[in-house]
Amino acid sequence: MATKQRGRHQSTDKEGKRTIAAIEAISGVEAVFINRSIGGKSVGRSGRAGDFKLQGETRGGFRGILQTSKGIQEIFVRVNIKELDRIRDDLSELSI
Repeated sequence: MATKQRGRHQSTDKEGKRTIAAIEAISGVEAVFINRSIGGKSVGRSGRAGDFKLQGETRGGFRGILQTSKGIQEIFVRVNIKELDRIRDDLSELSI
């Protein structure tokens, strides 16, 4: 089994790191990549740091956004395509 990898832009706050660790712990998740950060926006009504919102499916995985203490970060989750439906359900449980 390959080791879990992250993208080169890895900075996030400690609540975000906890959420990313929970995503990485899902069986079938191959990697979590942090994309661009956008300051001052909220992923939902509560907008607490560490909140994750699943946005949709992309080729090879899923995209979502992560609330941080400074704004939001786009997240890409690369998955084992054979387990796509189950992983979507597991990510939906984490999503606000």
